[in-house]
Amino acid sequence: MSHRILLVDDEPRLSSFLVKGLKSNGFAVSTAEDGASALAKADDANFDLIILDLGLPDIDGLDVLAELRRREVKMPVVILSARDELRDKVGGLEGGADDYLTKPFRFEELLARIRVRLREPAEPETTVLEAAGVELDLLSRTASCEGKTIELTAREFTMLETFMRHEGQVLSREQLLSHVWGYDYDPGSNVVDVYVAYLRRKLPEGRIQTLRGMGYRLSEPEVPGAR
Repeated sequence: MSHRILLVDDEPRLSSFLVKGLKSNGFAVSTAEDGASALAKADDANFDLIILDLGLPDIDGLDVLAELRRREVKMPVVILSARDELRDKVGGLEGGADDYLTKPFRFEELLARIRVRLREPAEPETTVLEAAGVELDLLSRTASCEGKTIELTAREFTMLETFMRHEGQVLSREQLLSHVWGYDYDPGSNVVDVYVAYLRRKLPEGRIQTLRGMGYRLSEPEVPGAR
């Protein structure tokens, strides 16, 4: 059964981006645009986690959090806010939040934090990804293929990680933009093509294939219909 998430945010573009991203990763998502709606939905539905903005139009997010905890709502709360002052972070965590992430942010980081909060105690944490003959160590931030180290920039590492988490799946330019550059991206940019070219120079021939009009995928070489 899919984990159910309540997303509380009044920014339509960000909310739409998060809903699409979370659903594509197997979550069921409901939304609330203000504090009153969030409290009502948290009471009426059985959610597994809440993503909570602080700058809501009616009730401050910290007050929503305090009310949730007063009602003994036990589900994890991840604050996602533009407030980046230390006092806000401390206030949120001391007020009962389980995590605090500031905007702007990368979707993959939010996703990782959500998974940590929803992980069963016995579930081991994946620290090394392997796909298409490439090995990616998430702790040491290193990559290797066929016994050779691959030197990657931070952005190249994030793009390769995205490809490896979706091995064999065709990823559109828009998907790669949202995963690697976050929600505040320019959909008309050619930056994805540029970074795919960078990765191709560093990976063995044929690992990243182009499917014209669709996007790119990471796979073993010699895939019919690629490039």
